[in-house]
Amino acid sequence: MPIAATTKRNFYKDSVALMRIAQAIGARDGVSRVSLLMGTPANKDILSQGGLLAPELAPAAPADLMILVDGDEDALAPALAAIEGELAGRETAAAGERTEIAARSIAMGLERLERATLAQVSVPGPYAAAEALKALKRGLHVFLFSDNVPLAEEQVLKRLAAKKGLLVMGPDCGTAIIGGVPLGFANAVRRGGIGIVGASGTGMQEVSCRIHALGEGVSHALGTGSRDVSEEIGGTTLLAGLDLLARDPDTRAIVIVSKPPSPAVADRALAAARACGKPVVVLFLGAQVPGGGNVHPVATLEDAASVAVAVARGDRAVARAGAPEALPVRLAAGQRFLRGLFSGGTYCTEAQYVWKGAGIATWSNAPADKKYALPHGAPSRDHTAIDLGADEFTVGRPHPMIDFTARTERLLAEARDPSVAAIVLDVVLGYGANADPAGELAPAVRAARALAAREGRELVVLGFVCGTEDDPQGLASQAETLRAAGMVLAPGSTAAARLAARIVAGR
Repeated sequence: MPIAATTKRNFYKDSVALMRIAQAIGARDGVSRVSLLMGTPANKDILSQGGLLAPELAPAAPADLMILVDGDEDALAPALAAIEGELAGRETAAAGERTEIAARSIAMGLERLERATLAQVSVPGPYAAAEALKALKRGLHVFLFSDNVPLAEEQVLKRLAAKKGLLVMGPDCGTAIIGGVPLGFANAVRRGGIGIVGASGTGMQEVSCRIHALGEGVSHALGTGSRDVSEEIGGTTLLAGLDLLARDPDTRAIVIVSKPPSPAVADRALAAARACGKPVVVLFLGAQVPGGGNVHPVATLEDAASVAVAVARGDRAVARAGAPEALPVRLAAGQRFLRGLFSGGTYCTEAQYVWKGAGIATWSNAPADKKYALPHGAPSRDHTAIDLGADEFTVGRPHPMIDFTARTERLLAEARDPSVAAIVLDVVLGYGANADPAGELAPAVRAARALAAREGRELVVLGFVCGTEDDPQGLASQAETLRAAGMVLAPGSTAAARLAARIVAGR
């Protein structure tokens, strides 16, 4: 298809806003793909790998916005014009109406909000550390949404933060809840006595929503950024977050959610947990954690929430969910395999460990076991779990929590495979996510099931909704739309993975 591309010099807009513009313009007739990316080397490399780095984009600098539209020839110019309009924000003030100039710096922001204690930084990676540094020097905690921040700069920021007794959540931190206020991708959960700290955004979302569903609430949820638990960073924010939650009088219990840290970071985190004086539930996905005393190791997101609720209430006995009943489905003889299509990387990882526990080896583009690494661009094979948020799927497209195009395409492709027994999906609600994910996904679920039925197969499409009734999308209405389309819903990510395993275990 033809491609049109252009560059806006020295122009920045928040990445979530860019994703929403790309989604809106990409829905136009004749438009197949819209990409709005800052001109960083990493982004240009992503476009190049996808064969989308048009000559007009090659000179782009990190402060420049790259705009690319792929589609029918007669749709390209109108799409570019519409993007320009969205970026310009064509609203104009009424005659005589006074408009306030937006704050253009940390200093201007503090002049207007003198009592502010936190700065949210979302600028291109090469400039993010400098802005975060300004905030730290003014005594502000930092929520650093930006990615592509060099490791050495993250080290400098976190060393300064530790010296000043401040938090740097990030870089590449997508989720936090501070005193009931959601930052980035987060859900509307009640306030309560359970604090969360972790290097997993969607994992924190799932745990906070499960805590809400069990009748408790969250005091604070502190994201760290995925590199924080590496040997190079040393768990600086994880340890600082633990300390803050330990000293917070409103926090009765603490949950740590992360993929396995480096051994040294794990040792420091567990030592800090034992010394904090409060019950601490520890989930290092796929890792064995020694328990005892106030430390409660768990293996799944479901148990992280249920055990946290129990210890926060002072319960000695912890009620854990049992194995789900297998669905009464009639699979054809050749239907043997599971396919997971996830927008959250943590859900993809958890499913692999749950399936491994059931004796199911799983291929993945984000493998828990490296010997089952699925090559870039390769189709699914045997049992497969795909992280659709990985770079290979987001080239020129918004994140799959916002844009369901890649997921629906893959769902239909998997439905055509006669060896597939069940397809597992996550549906994430909350601030920043798609305004109506069930409405986007339901037609594809119906189409996938109908495709299999025409070939004499019963295809199970199952999954879960991560969210609450207080989220903008509304949990109950979203769940009802999905059930009406024929999707089987489990109460959470762990239950969905276990149910999928039970379906193929009977084969």
